[in-house]
Amino acid sequence: MVALTFDAGANGAGLPSILQTLATTGVRGTFFLTGNWAAGNPAGVAAIVAGGHRVGNHSMTHPGFTGLPDAAIGDQLVLAQQAILAGGADPRPLFRFPFGERDARTIAAVNAYGYLAVRWSVDTLGWKGSSGGISARIVADRTLAGLQPGEIVLMHIGSNPDDGTTLDADALPGIIDRIRQAGYGFTTLDSLLG
Repeated sequence: MVALTFDAGANGAGLPSILQTLATTGVRGTFFLTGNWAAGNPAGVAAIVAGGHRVGNHSMTHPGFTGLPDAAIGDQLVLAQQAILAGGADPRPLFRFPFGERDARTIAAVNAYGYLAVRWSVDTLGWKGSSGGISARIVADRTLAGLQPGEIVLMHIGSNPDDGTTLDADALPGIIDRIRQAGYGFTTLDSLLG
């Protein structure tokens, strides 16, 4: 089994395409939302939930956590949780650190708020966009190169701020096809970790 995960912090440019692909292929994903994104995109949160997908907490404003005191970490978690709940989704207990930046102290702080921190096993790098030398083919090839049972794929729903590309959304249909051809199925993080 493989878990497709999608981080949302910048914008929702790729979301309609991603949700359409997931619906067409019968795949459920896990979406890590920042509180700011959830508050600014209530229709996006509703569409994710309506598609039967799982939602996780990705902080309120996407700061690096290792430089934050514990109280600020708590604020980031609670405010994001409130914003996501207001959008109609419950992110608990899944959390993803912004930038993947974490240490023993920040993991303990997140755990104290009832969250389980989830990283990834492969980053597609689609967020770098074509201006960063990435293509939909590279996104798919990176995903398939790391294919293993329990793989957690990191993708993003937003467009690259410099070139407007949505490479993860563009590559998703081919990624799903190729993973299935390799004999794998798909699951949400709840099932994978449970």
